[in-house]
Amino acid sequence: MFPNARSAAATSPKPSLTITRKLPVPPDRCFRAWTDPEALRGWFGPDQMEIVRAETDPRVGGRYRVVMRSQDGEEHDVSGEFREVVANRKLVFTWAWRSTPERQSLVTVEFVPEGAATALTLTHEQFADEAARDRHQHGWTGSLGKLAVFVESSFAQVRQGRL
Repeated sequence: MFPNARSAAATSPKPSLTITRKLPVPPDRCFRAWTDPEALRGWFGPDQMEIVRAETDPRVGGRYRVVMRSQDGEEHDVSGEFREVVANRKLVFTWAWRSTPERQSLVTVEFVPEGAATALTLTHEQFADEAARDRHQHGWTGSLGKLAVFVESSFAQVRQGRL
């Protein structure tokens, strides 16, 4: 091995991903969708995942946990700790699957008002490798598509006086 090869590998950045979405509701509705356990059950997870457990304590040092079940019955358990919580503006939390706790990564979700809508930016960084990043890209894309439908329909119900 060349003398500098090991130090170059150690300092190379870990893979990350960033996804942006414009959601047709104000930031407080988006923030609540991320921090209220009942709301999380309504949209979190890609594809046909069923949320069988959702717990959140959205404060610095507070923890969250989400357990998803796929159609074939396999459970996916993710949890972490909130590192930064700015109401209706920003969430930063660690992310680790129960099956691979040593592969902790970091998620930042920012909510920027754009008139009556919200520009949401999700950044997930410090992946162990590019394959993990690519799997999460699929998962987050599916989840955020479900989030858009959830916040729009729940906001419509609020406007109609149902919630």
